[in-house]
Amino acid sequence: MLDGGAGILQYRHKDFWSRDVLAEAERVGELCRARGVQFIINDRADYARMLGAGVHLGQDDLPPREARKLLGNDAVIGYSTHNAAQLRAAASEPVDYVALGPIFGTASKRNPDPIVGVGNLQQWRSLVALPLVAIGGITRANAREVWDAGAEMVAVIGDLCPSVCDAESIRERMGEWRRLTRT
Repeated sequence: MLDGGAGILQYRHKDFWSRDVLAEAERVGELCRARGVQFIINDRADYARMLGAGVHLGQDDLPPREARKLLGNDAVIGYSTHNAAQLRAAASEPVDYVALGPIFGTASKRNPDPIVGVGNLQQWRSLVALPLVAIGGITRANAREVWDAGAEMVAVIGDLCPSVCDAESIRERMGEWRRLTRT
């Protein structure tokens, strides 16, 4: 993904952080820094601080104000929202970007929030002036619709990895995403 041009890479680990997991995250962080790619840890501001990374927080994680105290002013902090009230509240948080979703159905969450939909994304976009990342079920087939509705960025999980998942096919898929962002 880094060779393919990713500009931001999030290490998403929802289970126990063993020594092996920490070592893997350290290696990913080193690779990101070597390529000038923003490295983000999901949910855990403490590990983000240890790894010199940014953090992406959910509604049940450490509040953004507390994460900012821990990480300082230079760290990137993102914050997930799932409805208009959360999006409105996020506007006053010390975060660098806000995520909204799931825009579409997603298989990457055990208990996903209700689908937001592109219509609500477009309607709610004005509730926050921060950069907005659309999350949840984003694919090459629907990304343009999401950008047209007001998202500056999209977070992608499922559509990053082709059915044959090797270095060359991932680079090719990343190239497809880069071409899509230019249209």
